[in-house]
Amino acid sequence: MLNSAYQTAYEQGNQNQTITWENCIAFYEQLAATFPQVLSFTQIGVSDNGIPMHAGVVTSDGVFDRAQLKSAGRPVFFNSNGIHPGEPEGIDACMALVRDFCTQPERLATLGQTVFLFIPIYNVDGCLNRQNTSRVNQDGPELFGFRANGRNLDLNRDFIKCDSLAAQVFNQFFSEWDPDVMVDTHTSNGADYSYTMTLIQTQADKLGDGLGPFLRNKMLPAIYHDMEQRGWPTCPYVNPIKVTPDDGIEDFLEVPRFSTGYAALHHTIGFMPETHMLKPYADRYASMRALVETVLSFTIAHATHIQYLRTKARHAATQKTQWPVLWKADYSQHSSFRFKGFKAVYTPSKLGNYTRLSYDRSQPWEKDIAYYDHFVEDVVVKTPKAYLIPQAWREVIQRLQWNKLELQRLASDQTFQVQSYHIKNVKSREHAYEGHLFHDEVTLSTQTESIHARAGDYLLHLNQENARYAIETLEPQAHDSFFRWGFFNSVLEKKEAYSDYVFEDSALDMLNDEPELKAKFEQWKAQHPDLLSNQDAVLGFIFANGKRFNEPEWQRYPIFSVFTLP
Repeated sequence: MLNSAYQTAYEQGNQNQTITWENCIAFYEQLAATFPQVLSFTQIGVSDNGIPMHAGVVTSDGVFDRAQLKSAGRPVFFNSNGIHPGEPEGIDACMALVRDFCTQPERLATLGQTVFLFIPIYNVDGCLNRQNTSRVNQDGPELFGFRANGRNLDLNRDFIKCDSLAAQVFNQFFSEWDPDVMVDTHTSNGADYSYTMTLIQTQADKLGDGLGPFLRNKMLPAIYHDMEQRGWPTCPYVNPIKVTPDDGIEDFLEVPRFSTGYAALHHTIGFMPETHMLKPYADRYASMRALVETVLSFTIAHATHIQYLRTKARHAATQKTQWPVLWKADYSQHSSFRFKGFKAVYTPSKLGNYTRLSYDRSQPWEKDIAYYDHFVEDVVVKTPKAYLIPQAWREVIQRLQWNKLELQRLASDQTFQVQSYHIKNVKSREHAYEGHLFHDEVTLSTQTESIHARAGDYLLHLNQENARYAIETLEPQAHDSFFRWGFFNSVLEKKEAYSDYVFEDSALDMLNDEPELKAKFEQWKAQHPDLLSNQDAVLGFIFANGKRFNEPEWQRYPIFSVFTLP
């Protein structure tokens, strides 16, 4: 029987309890005070609501200094919990695991040289917003936290844009520790099926560079096998290509707004275990602990090889001449997965004139289903020698620095020949998405021009290990680029306007003086005869396309690609 001082709320209750933030922190502080040679537990920042954020480090030899551990090449396994505090089984399971490291020397010894790094509760604001109603379809626990933080942001959409103080802390914390493997714990919504545990992993094709094949061909099969042996059969995250799993499932394309996609930018293998919402909390808790322990055991056993592959990937990043920035599912090929599901039943709704879906657990089935686990490059860009970043874009520079990108600040004014992007068209979401009008589509044109850079502007050279983070945030077409998140929206606005009664004469002069404009205008008239009676449309076209009143900054993406350095 455990000493009651070290029992978690889950263990003390009816296996349908989860810890409060206050008691969780007190629990770890007590452990750290009692077992100072096993656990170091410290504050790493504050949330938007001013609540302390903590992290812990467990080692088998009592060495906790990050610089010392990193210089010794110690492997780092990172377990992050509570990004969505309404999905708390990882919070409770981590407490019990760390407690066991502290109180069971034989378990601690299994870590060997591996560092167990953890964040007990990432979204501390949401954890304090405690109730039992926000998770609409979830079976327990009795009380739990809320998905969003103090600014009503979903932190699992914030890793690139960093609107929250939490994400800003996380970016710096993650980059400083540079973990080899990460497990970020969650609970899933979606279809009904027999599995308690489902798993999202860093998409293997996107990870690439040796790490991807290792993940797909060695690490994942071992995890699935060991979870089966532990009594928790696991399947890929159930992301149906149609409505139900019967027709097949597809890997989740975890772009960098999500934790696993963000981890990939740093060549870290990431996992997002998703327990099934309709299973009892006790089962979700037990399967989550099993998953974390399984991935940890694999990491310990293969740490040397994982570190070798990461080193190889980082070196490859310094040499790449092309980078994929958009990916898409490859529907021309698929794997097969033996899936255990329930019969999908469609019946008339009692609420409206439609048919509703339900799953009949009395009619289980087991069969091979299509599993689309391959993705292919959709857009590939040529790697410049460097990006030229004007100092005016402070928030961009700051995020690059948080992620350990090396930037060279210009000591004097210089002129560069650059390739610049011009924004031809943007399609944005109709409604706000995580505090932004996200740009779903962007059409670009390119041109070569001469740019006068000022002293204090920055060059970001791409021959560095963290080049992937720079490419996937600074290339406008990338899935989660800074441009898509609206960091550069001001360049989409033309700042000057005209009075039509004066500009009418200027427009005629421009057509006479600018043959290229005249040709464009004639083509426009032929394509839009219905607009010739609209003065605003006619003058607006000439004003926007002419050179006389051109604003160079308008629709020009303000980060420039330098292919030839002076």
